[in-house]
Amino acid sequence: MKKAALNVFWSMLLVLVNGTAWGQNTAIIKAVGTWHNLTNYQKHEGPFWNQHIAQASGGSIIGEIKPQTALDLKGFEIMRLVKNGVFDFAFGLPGYVAADNAIFEGADLSALSQDLKTLKLVSDAYRPTLDRAFQNIYNAKLMMLYPFPSQTLWCNTPVTKIADLKGKRIRVYSTTLSDFVEGVGGTSVVVPFLEVNAALTKGVLDCAITGTMSAYTGQWYKVASHAFTLRVGWGLAFGAFNLDKWNALSNAQQNLLKRELEALNQRMWAETATEDDIAIECLTGVSCGLGELGNMVLVKPSKADLDKRDTIAHQVILPRWAARCGPECTSNWNATVGKVLGLTATGK
Repeated sequence: MKKAALNVFWSMLLVLVNGTAWGQNTAIIKAVGTWHNLTNYQKHEGPFWNQHIAQASGGSIIGEIKPQTALDLKGFEIMRLVKNGVFDFAFGLPGYVAADNAIFEGADLSALSQDLKTLKLVSDAYRPTLDRAFQNIYNAKLMMLYPFPSQTLWCNTPVTKIADLKGKRIRVYSTTLSDFVEGVGGTSVVVPFLEVNAALTKGVLDCAITGTMSAYTGQWYKVASHAFTLRVGWGLAFGAFNLDKWNALSNAQQNLLKRELEALNQRMWAETATEDDIAIECLTGVSCGLGELGNMVLVKPSKADLDKRDTIAHQVILPRWAARCGPECTSNWNATVGKVLGLTATGK
């Protein structure tokens, strides 16, 4: 199924290229995006590659992107496909590629960055580390780091405090989120985003973690009753270029792409800064200019909840990650992200 979908995608691209009078120096960029029903793809990733870059480059660069969902991909395999040259460029989440190396988790460890200003400082501090890792592991150049909205908990049973998560089966998409869930006494379950609605409906899951706007556009308000807005991460995302493709571009094309991708990066940070409040209002029935109103019960964390979350972050999440990543990786984190957060990681 995956192979067939990819073959159809690239066949359509070939028809586009052959049927259009592009110059000999035109670069064709094959890209893959995140989820088709989420803001980042609809407003930013898709329009950037399918329309904007051709206009901005005067036809010197032609992009063609499909979301991973349209290509029957889950997200975990995307950077391996970039490494193999199936895609020239990919948007994705470091948490989805951390199975290959725990170093990718370091910029968005669960519950450590509690506001966008801090997350930006963390991502800037860790960006050189991630760039080296993308080059060494995936033959790719890191071009972007940008956040999805707050990652919080959505439950189909009453949850009024962090202690209520004990014993719950909770959807995660990364190991660091699994550490959080296990730290509160829950059971972590990896479920692809598009399968969460069914899992919550059937009782396979009690709760699920995703971003605020993702929960709204994914219509989780139809299958979950309680919105527990305990921030456990941001879903930091990346944009990465296959290095062989990048090196084949002219200097002018590279410089234009650097400028345009950085501008896109800034737009996506600005978008995320507005989405939490809008999404929560839509999900809980306050008001919604986006569409249908949800009727979820809004549960805000208490000070005791926040203190417990911080304790789990420092005593469970950080030590577990340090043990996975190893001494050299941990030392680098302490010298970069650790300095920003005032924390020191040591493995158990």
